Amino acid sequence: MQNKFLLPILIFFISFLQYSCGSKKISQRIIVASSGKIESLDPARANTLKAKQLISSLGDTLYELNTNGELIPKLASEMPIFSNDGLQIIINLRRNVLFHDGTSFNSNAVKFTFDRFKRIGTMNYILGDKIKSIETPREYKVIINLNKPSSSLNGLLTSVNLTPISPTFYKEYANKFLNQKFVGTGKYVLSSFSNEIQVIDTNLNYWGEIASNKGVNFVGYSNSSSLFGALKSKQIDVLLSNSIDDSQRNSLKSLSKNKRIKEGNSPSNEISFISLRTNIFPLNNLNVRLALAKSLNRKLISEKVSYGLRKPSRSIVPPIFNKGNQTLWPKYDYLEAKNLLREEGYCKGNILEIPLTYRSNVPADKLIALTWQEEIKSVLNDCIEIKLNGVESTTIYKNLSLGIYTAVILDWTGAYSDPEAYLSPLLSCSIILDNDECKKGESVSSGSFWGSNIVEGLFLESESLKGDKRLDKLFEIEKLASESIPYIPIWVSSQKAWSQNNISKPIFNGAGIISLSDLKLINE
Repeated sequence: MQNKFLLPILIFFISFLQYSCGSKKISQRIIVASSGKIESLDPARANTLKAKQLISSLGDTLYELNTNGELIPKLASEMPIFSNDGLQIIINLRRNVLFHDGTSFNSNAVKFTFDRFKRIGTMNYILGDKIKSIETPREYKVIINLNKPSSSLNGLLTSVNLTPISPTFYKEYANKFLNQKFVGTGKYVLSSFSNEIQVIDTNLNYWGEIASNKGVNFVGYSNSSSLFGALKSKQIDVLLSNSIDDSQRNSLKSLSKNKRIKEGNSPSNEISFISLRTNIFPLNNLNVRLALAKSLNRKLISEKVSYGLRKPSRSIVPPIFNKGNQTLWPKYDYLEAKNLLREEGYCKGNILEIPLTYRSNVPADKLIALTWQEEIKSVLNDCIEIKLNGVESTTIYKNLSLGIYTAVILDWTGAYSDPEAYLSPLLSCSIILDNDECKKGESVSSGSFWGSNIVEGLFLESESLKGDKRLDKLFEIEKLASESIPYIPIWVSSQKAWSQNNISKPIFNGAGIISLSDLKLINE
């Protein structure tokens, strides 16, 4: 019960400090709020959008995507240089950059960060066996030696998980996580950390343009309603949309249209989907999976659950990365679904029971599940019965690879801006049995247990290609997967943020990360 009242008291205290010296918000600190907690600020461990958001403010990557999705140097001084055979990448680094502990950023820091991530990173599969070694021939020059040419390395160099950290500060943590501290080169310095509240101060020694505000208090609320109420009552300055209820998201959109608040939007880069466990009965039957896919009415779900704010998708790659915005996966057709089930001996007294798990702390998940369940009751009640089970998200993530869930609603945002960052985490597999069952690999971690040797071969081929030829190969990978249906895509979403009218409009970069440093007080 104590925790229920602790956060509002802390928010009041922060606000009191900001206003105590007069009527104006003279500290120019900004309160940014979102739902949930941050468990770790270690870039080798961070896998939530919220953690990556904060790390992006405390550190810089070698490259980043601008608002147009173009690759631009950040800690690198120029674009990467590829050798003729594609086996080396030369990166020249920016000089006169300091880490928050006062030590110099240099080539050794890049090597330390990459090597550490490869050893202990929770998402180190994104590097896989791509990098053979890293050389540091000069203080501000890095050479990345590859095992084979890799066209995805450009995107990887923008990954928040590879944000350079101070080798001096992390010396004792070369092989273990440091969760509650962070020492990078970014526009902010971490002042204090708890799972619920993180305080960051402007880095006055930053190598580039200083932040437009004096600092940010990054606050996590336990539920969507309290977060929504905090913005409306002006307890907070900026609200990030992750996990907020869609009815409230719609209300905020209306408020922004009426110019009562400001709304910022990221590119649509988050996919939501249903992962199907393909290696056990009944979903080891392709016709059953196809019938389920054809029973999902995306348009209805989008309208009823998200008020049309999230766009129905028949792809596991967001449109901004999907060549030609192709739609590959089976479309809604309940009559075809019924025919397929009849062929497999269902209907007319033999009802297919499907347990569907949803994340109980993600408001949209339950509504997706209920809408799908009701739709099936109305058009396929003599063939399928969906049984719902709500489980907290952290429990689901821990258990996915154990094969506990027959079908589970999930979402995903790529670790870097590239179609491979969506296809590989869902489809790649290192050990594949004869029946397309994955025994070890990312498709085990995502709960589908589906693998394809053909897909693995296409991934290898794509690494040696560039431009449209590479995109065509990745398109071929998704096409093959769409014919086997280890997943059912639902919709694609953008990140949103809302600010009070006395705060500048939130701006997102091309990777869907809000620029906290651009937030500033206006009309003061």
